[in-house]
Amino acid sequence: MLNKTQVGVLGSAYNLPYGLGQLPGGWLADRVGPRKLILVGISGVAAAGLLVGIAPTYIVMAVFLALLGLVGGGYHPAASPLVSASVAEQHRGRALGLHQIGGTASFFLTPLIAAGIASALGWRGSFITVAIPTFFFGIALYFILGRRGYAATSQPDTTTEQAETPAAPGYKRRLVVFTILGVVLQVIIFSSMSFVPLYANEILGSSEAAAASLLAVFHFAGLYAGPLGGYLSDRFGRAPMMLIVSLIAGPAIYLMHATGPGWSVSVLLLIMGTCQYFGMPISEAYIISHTPERNRSTVLGVYYFASRGGPGVIMPALGYLIDNFSYETCFTVAGAFMAVVAILCSFLLWVSRD
Repeated sequence: MLNKTQVGVLGSAYNLPYGLGQLPGGWLADRVGPRKLILVGISGVAAAGLLVGIAPTYIVMAVFLALLGLVGGGYHPAASPLVSASVAEQHRGRALGLHQIGGTASFFLTPLIAAGIASALGWRGSFITVAIPTFFFGIALYFILGRRGYAATSQPDTTTEQAETPAAPGYKRRLVVFTILGVVLQVIIFSSMSFVPLYANEILGSSEAAAASLLAVFHFAGLYAGPLGGYLSDRFGRAPMMLIVSLIAGPAIYLMHATGPGWSVSVLLLIMGTCQYFGMPISEAYIISHTPERNRSTVLGVYYFASRGGPGVIMPALGYLIDNFSYETCFTVAGAFMAVVAILCSFLLWVSRD
C-alpha cells in the first residue's frame, strides 16, 4: 500500500518529464516548425502509452510514463501558436478556449472509456487499445497540416509582430507577473485536486469508485470554462478575468477540508476546475499577444514547462503534509499560498494598469 508521499512521487514520474519536455519542445517548434512537434506530441505519446501497457514491472512502467510525458511536451508550444495564427487577435481567447475542449474531453472521457476497456481486457488492454488508433491519428494529422500549408517553419510577419508586441515600458515585467499568476493557478489547483479522491475515500467515507469519479467532475468544468474564459477575456480584458478566477481559487481550495459527504465536494471541485480551465486560454492568449512571433513557441514552452511540470514538485510536498499532519493542513497551506500569490499579482497588475 502506497502512502501519500509515494502517490505524489508517482505523479511526478509523468508530470516532471512532461513539464521538462515543454522547454525543448517550444525551442524546436520555432526552428523546425510546429507540424513535426505535433506529430511527436500525438503519435509519440501513443507509442509511449503502448509501452506502458506492455511494461513487465512497476519500475519499467514508471520509466515509460516518464517517456510519455517527455514526448508529449512539444505539443502545446507548437499547437497554440497555430491556433492563434488562424484567427484575428480579438478572437484569440475564444479560439484557444475551443482548442482546449479536446484535451479537457480526454481528461473527462478517457478514464470512463479506459475503465470500460479495463473491465473487459484488463488495465494493460486499456493502454494498448487507446494507443493504437491515436498513433495513426497523429500521422494522419501530420499530412493534413502539410496539405494546409504548415509544412515549413513559420516566417515572422513584421507588420503583425509590430502590432502585437507592446512597445510601452514595463510590458515584460507585466508579462512575467501574469505568467507567474497563470502558472501558480494551474499548479496549485491541479496538485490539490489530485488528493481529493483520497480525501473523499479515507475521510468522508466515499467508496473508491465514487471517489475516483470526482476527477470527472473536476475535468467536466473544462468543457465550458475554457471557451467561456476565452470569450470573456476577449470582451473584457485578460487581466481582469484572470484576477477574478485567481482570487476565487484560494478560498475554494481552503474550504475543501470543511466539506462533508454529498454534494459539497463536487461543488468545490467544479469551482476549482472552472478556475483552472477558465485561466488556461487567458494565459496562453496573453503570452502570445505580448511575445514576438519569432520566439513565441519558446516563451510558451517556458510557461508550459512551469505549469505542467510544477505539479511534479508540489504534489510530493502536499503528500508530505497529509502524511505528517492532515488533509486540513494540506488544503489550508495550498489555499493560503494561492490567495497570497493572487493578491500580490493583482496589486502589481493593477498598479501597471495593464
